[in-house]
Amino acid sequence: MISLHEGRGSRAKKPPAQAMVLGLSVAGCEPRIWRQLVVKETMWLARLHDSIQVAFDWFDYQTHTFTLEDLRLGNPAKKDGVIVEDDRDLTLAELDLAKRGGMVYDYHFGDGWRVDIRVEKVIPVAKGEVYPRCVGGGRAGPPEDCGGLEAYHDMLACIAEPTTELGREWMEWLGPQHDVERCDLVAINKALRKFGK
Repeated sequence: MISLHEGRGSRAKKPPAQAMVLGLSVAGCEPRIWRQLVVKETMWLARLHDSIQVAFDWFDYQTHTFTLEDLRLGNPAKKDGVIVEDDRDLTLAELDLAKRGGMVYDYHFGDGWRVDIRVEKVIPVAKGEVYPRCVGGGRAGPPEDCGGLEAYHDMLACIAEPTTELGREWMEWLGPQHDVERCDLVAINKALRKFGK
């Protein structure tokens, strides 16, 4: 007999929304420069790029890429046989970042900044929390256009002797408010709020 009633089969419950705690560390910097971001897994990869720029006080003047195993994402390009796919088309969940454990972010190919990103843990999205947000960090980000890792370490040595000519030049270039020891979480989170939902 044919039933005219619709079944009330089990309705699969939608899994709870997830967030990831990401540990970010600028490769090669001593002392270590790091941030800890909490982001939703539904975040677009391009928005993670924006959040990294804010977290390290960079200005997005230069090209960037994310490398995840054999996948390169960022500013779309094809150069020397290497294809960089558009990072505006994928979310962190679509990349399966939580299971893959992390990736690499390269910024400013002239200066050569590399940020190692690892998934520290996956947590449920909490009502009332702002995403993305920065919950930890150490030291100011390397200044935009300071010349890369070696020049950055030279800069640190020079500003340690502020009475020398090079020390004075670097201090003038950095400005009086710059403090290499300070990671300003309040300022970072204020800037990140424009990305929040």
